[in-house]
Amino acid sequence: MAEKMNSKDRLDLITRNIAEIIGKDDLEKKIKSGKDISLYWGTMPTGSISIAYFFPMMKIADFLKAGIKVKILLADLHAALDSVPWEELEKRTAYYKKAIVTMLETIGVPVDNLQFVQGKDIQVDTDYYMDLLKLSTIASIHDSKKAASEVVKLGDNPKLSGVIYPLMQALDEEYLGVDIQFGGLDQRKIMVFARENLPKIGYKQRIEIMNPLIRGLVGEKMSSSIKSTKIDLMDDESVVKKRINKADCVAGNPDNGLMALAQYLIFGVKDKFVIERPDKYGGNLEFNNYKELKVAFEAEKLHPMDLKAGVASELNELLSNFRDNAELTKLHKAAYPQD
Repeated sequence: MAEKMNSKDRLDLITRNIAEIIGKDDLEKKIKSGKDISLYWGTMPTGSISIAYFFPMMKIADFLKAGIKVKILLADLHAALDSVPWEELEKRTAYYKKAIVTMLETIGVPVDNLQFVQGKDIQVDTDYYMDLLKLSTIASIHDSKKAASEVVKLGDNPKLSGVIYPLMQALDEEYLGVDIQFGGLDQRKIMVFARENLPKIGYKQRIEIMNPLIRGLVGEKMSSSIKSTKIDLMDDESVVKKRINKADCVAGNPDNGLMALAQYLIFGVKDKFVIERPDKYGGNLEFNNYKELKVAFEAEKLHPMDLKAGVASELNELLSNFRDNAELTKLHKAAYPQD
């Protein structure tokens, strides 16, 4: 528990497996002060959720263990600004909340220590709107487009909504009343935008903590928009095996999405990673940590096909909590009737 941790242990837990922190000195001061620390992570209810969502959930588990108060923003209005039809927002938001709760329960995170906030509950507010107008008189279109470029689908002829998006994400830090924003490294430009512009309308800068971008099954980045890299929470066993079998995986080279899944997900929820093999191929392989797995793979003592089989087996076991959840299945079908 956090109350039994010293400042160094709390800092180590908060910062482990993190790509970058802007304002680390401020974070260290807050930890040493012993005062409450609050953080938010936001997600837009857009496409159907993939296993990539487990990565921020693993860090949210760390934050909670470190005694940080965590808010999860279900950014429905941001999703509308990023082209989700308005009439679909409520259904997708309901699915996202249930899916996220199920994910956290699957990895053993007590959800009663979390607070969920729906975007429209803080953003449809007179003060928020006035601050949005203030920011719009300060931020240039160029800077807003630059901030949104890695997050929003701008295209060749950007809609005004894409330019508004980073202004709202900056204001969310203030209106959620948090000390920290947590997101992926692809959020960096918006986070920097917030730090540069919130003080101009009288609000303090926040600490920004960023997760690394996880290697995709095919290509560089794990992305829900690229079908060949995506494993959906609701995919059946055969689809999972098919996607894993098509993943990039060169013998001896650990720089691939399968090894990333093992490092950040499998070893995050289990003490051991057991790869089952017939006796005629040497029998089962057992790894107690990622370092052991990496050493074996680099030495080519672990074949890519065995790694794929092991990862697929672990993922299918994990995803059974989602496939077998009747309420979640119902919400998913309502939110994504075409899937």
